[in-house]
Amino acid sequence: MPATDRATQLAFAAAEAAADKLADDIVAFDVSDQLAITDAFVVCSAPNDRQVRAIVEAIEERLRVLQAKPVRREGQQEGRWVLLDYVDIVVHVQHAEERSYYALERLWKDCPVIELPESVHVGRGNGAGE
Repeated sequence: MPATDRATQLAFAAAEAAADKLADDIVAFDVSDQLAITDAFVVCSAPNDRQVRAIVEAIEERLRVLQAKPVRREGQQEGRWVLLDYVDIVVHVQHAEERSYYALERLWKDCPVIELPESVHVGRGNGAGE
């Protein structure tokens, strides 16, 4: 069963908010067939801890407008890998080094990619989806 419309809406909004803060390599996966706990993962990265935090804040603001609040937030203090759990989606904002080391894309490569809006990719230097 594919990701719900709500999960897709939240994934789009999170990706757009991340793009607004110049996140790198924004990608979304439909993990609904693999995991019972969520429908989608959104993954993006930034070159430094400060930008990771700025991206997280932008995502939380954008999703709050959609009446979505994270039920769990991890890693915000360190700013190296922040996980935001919205139940329908889980957002991973990683420092570029952690992104390279943990390679979440490799772990979820068998899951369908959720095509993100063109605005997420244009002018952002993202390799995902191009």
